[in-house]
Amino acid sequence: MIRTAKDLGSAIRNHRKEMKLSQRELAGLCGVGNRFIVDLESGKPTVQFDKALLVAQSVGLEIQAIKKGKDIK
Repeated sequence: MIRTAKDLGSAIRNHRKEMKLSQRELAGLCGVGNRFIVDLESGKPTVQFDKALLVAQSVGLEIQAIKKGKDIK
């Protein structure tokens, strides 16, 4: 479960590494700067959310909003 910017950054880093991509390669694939990937993976809380979603989707992550207290089935 992702609760913080650092959690999201770690998940993206793990999936990027599974894909055997460098940060620079992922940045090129997503059309963002290398610095953005570095900041995102380190958990910087002020990165642009729309770009963060794009990067997450590019490494195969799906972001969902689930109401607190709901069981996931």
